[in-house]
Amino acid sequence: MKKAVLVDYYYCTGCHTCEIACAVSHDLPTEQAGVVLNHIGPWESSRGPWQDDYLPFWTKNCDLCQGGQAAHDGTPMCVHHCQAQCIKMGEVDELARELAERPNQALYLIEA
Repeated sequence: MKKAVLVDYYYCTGCHTCEIACAVSHDLPTEQAGVVLNHIGPWESSRGPWQDDYLPFWTKNCDLCQGGQAAHDGTPMCVHHCQAQCIKMGEVDELARELAERPNQALYLIEA
């Protein structure tokens, strides 16, 4: 089965720990890591400013830590070190069901 990463961007604080954990474990500069954090917003609207959002994006460099960099429990380092615990890794079908229940999330299919 294909693996995916699900991130609940409602709880992401923008701490960059996912980026740093990936970069350090793979000995890469942060901008070449398998996950890159994006800051989206703030936007102005007629009702006032919207809240800022942070959303991690997984890049083509992500291998889900299959090269031996995974944490002791087998999870990728970005998932293991997420301070807000808003990143999950699992089977696509399982995470897609979770996404359908709570739409303030993003699902990334990983080609590892």
